[in-house]
Amino acid sequence: MFPTTLLHSPVNHAARTSPRPIICQLLHGLRVGGAEVLSARLARQLAGSYRFLFVCLDELGTLGLELREEGFPVWVLERKPGLDWDLPRRLADLWRRHRVDLVHAHQYTPFFYALLARFLYRRPPVLFTEHGRHYPDYPRRKRILANRVLLQRRDRVVGVGQAVRQALIANEGIPAERIAVLYNGIDLTSFSSDAAGGLAVRQELGLSPQDLVIVQVARLDYLKDHATAIRALERVVQQRPEARLLLVGEGPQREAIQEWVRLRGLEGQVRLLGLRSDIPRLLSASDLFMLTSISEGIPLTIIEAMAAGLPVVATRVGGVPEMVDDGDTGLLVSAGDDRALAESILRLADVPALRNEMGERGRSRSLTRFSADTMHAAYARHYQEMCFA
Repeated sequence: MFPTTLLHSPVNHAARTSPRPIICQLLHGLRVGGAEVLSARLARQLAGSYRFLFVCLDELGTLGLELREEGFPVWVLERKPGLDWDLPRRLADLWRRHRVDLVHAHQYTPFFYALLARFLYRRPPVLFTEHGRHYPDYPRRKRILANRVLLQRRDRVVGVGQAVRQALIANEGIPAERIAVLYNGIDLTSFSSDAAGGLAVRQELGLSPQDLVIVQVARLDYLKDHATAIRALERVVQQRPEARLLLVGEGPQREAIQEWVRLRGLEGQVRLLGLRSDIPRLLSASDLFMLTSISEGIPLTIIEAMAAGLPVVATRVGGVPEMVDDGDTGLLVSAGDDRALAESILRLADVPALRNEMGERGRSRSLTRFSADTMHAAYARHYQEMCFA
């Protein structure tokens, strides 16, 4: 039997007879994050050519609710802890019922379960997009063997950056010639410098025009290392008491972050804003963008910040150096180095002209390398070739 949440998910029976190929977007869940946002945008953009359904291994999430309201079928399989040996059967049954033509798996675990499920329903090829890597990242012999045995010639593998591609080669044993690089992209039209709008947002948040506003948009998760962001701010306010840090996002570390802020007496300098749908407005109210992750792929939030004309101060991890030219469009430091982060922030705080120059160069870079149109067209080619091969 399927789990209760699966039985009660909406079913559009037109999928059985529609001439459009049916694509299953397979994810851990549909909370708001880079992989999840990308999968939703792909489905919305390409819905005229393909029918999409979403399958979550673990949780529905805020974005899952939105997609259901828009009419997309969204299923939750409620994966059991550890290796859930019954999950491939449930997944294969769902594919069979809906006559799925292609599976687009986001992240490694959904990819692995997709390959197992295909023993029971052999029809769909699998497109695997790796968005980032866990920390620490290292080779595991069982996974390397499984990848070599289960990956078929008709399957395709995409890394969102060169660093991710190298990790797939070194730590997953996937042959280099099997892995394409396809940079994440976003719709850049809503991100622009809006001084008047930025002042209005500052008023809404109780910030003054003189405040030095630093914004970090990231899930409140250990991989984003908000503890380092708080320590860096503590150093900054010693020289710049007008510094304010906006933390945008939700996640399991919210209470821990609130406690770190309280222990350092920074309640007046740090705002936890939760999930927001007005990221462009918040960026327009900010002076610079910070990201303190210990592991990353190609974070969409950095693309958004550059598109908004903000200089970026970030850790030199994963694909971040592929996005931010150190000293040109932003400043990069080692992960966990709150002193270097603080020094970088203070350097930009002291020279507004430098902030503006870096922001303008970052905006130009985002327009040329990270546009949604380029990304959507590339995935559409993969879908076309894999569905009609």
